[in-house]
Amino acid sequence: MKKYSLFVVAIVSALVASLTVYSGMQSNSWFQQTTKQSKTSNSAGTTTVATTAYTSSDTATTAYNKVKNAVVTVQNLQKAATLSDGWSSFFNQEEQSSSSELETASEGSGVVYKIADGYAYIITNNHVVADSDKLQLITASGKKVEATIVGTDTTKDLALLKAKATDIKVSASFGNSKSLLAGQQALAIGSPLGSDYATSLTSGIVSAPRRELTAEETGSSATTAIQTDTAINPGNSGGPLINLKGQVIGITSSKIVSSTDGTSVEGMGFAIPADIVQSFITKTEK
Repeated sequence: MKKYSLFVVAIVSALVASLTVYSGMQSNSWFQQTTKQSKTSNSAGTTTVATTAYTSSDTATTAYNKVKNAVVTVQNLQKAATLSDGWSSFFNQEEQSSSSELETASEGSGVVYKIADGYAYIITNNHVVADSDKLQLITASGKKVEATIVGTDTTKDLALLKAKATDIKVSASFGNSKSLLAGQQALAIGSPLGSDYATSLTSGIVSAPRRELTAEETGSSATTAIQTDTAINPGNSGGPLINLKGQVIGITSSKIVSSTDGTSVEGMGFAIPADIVQSFITKTEK
């Protein structure tokens, strides 16, 4: 079996540089339409013009608006490493391997799934919070909130966080990931390339509802994932993959960028299914 390079999509903030931005328009087949006709006349005759008004029902926009305020940027803060040049020991000064100042080592995403007793509970990826000295959330409104780790699972790449809910008012709900079908639309919300692009939305489909990834493919441990062609970029890690009802069906975690022979790969992203996420939450909250 061919081995692939599975790329986890957390971002080191210092890597964000210049970007070329492309814009475009896309029609949405989930829109319901009503048509009104009008007539215009000229010397060549009469032309009938159909004016189409769109109303939305279970559209990407509706789903996004249900969830966006429950999505946060997760900043992994670590002590700044201090490089030693040897001069401090020459002058009998104590060397320090790190300073007390915290810097943003990486940024990922997370989603609030519950607010209770004055606290918000957030699910994200373990690799987003790994090796952190402190965690900081940035809400959709731009508020910064300190968070703590309740529990992690390195095998499933999941982490449960807790933060005061003073500035967090919205939580998301889970959908049934076991009933997913290939071809259903899937939407990813997160902070691609970091907090500058927080609550960005990308759209695609479920490519495979239940993909078994082997340890050989991942380079770590075997895992079950939703495969999607929804664009997943650095910084999306830990953010929600949602359906058109605005329900969380998975937590985005990784994508394949190339095979070991150097073949470039597009549109192969993966999310941890919601049923696995909920099982982790139940176990961790006990």
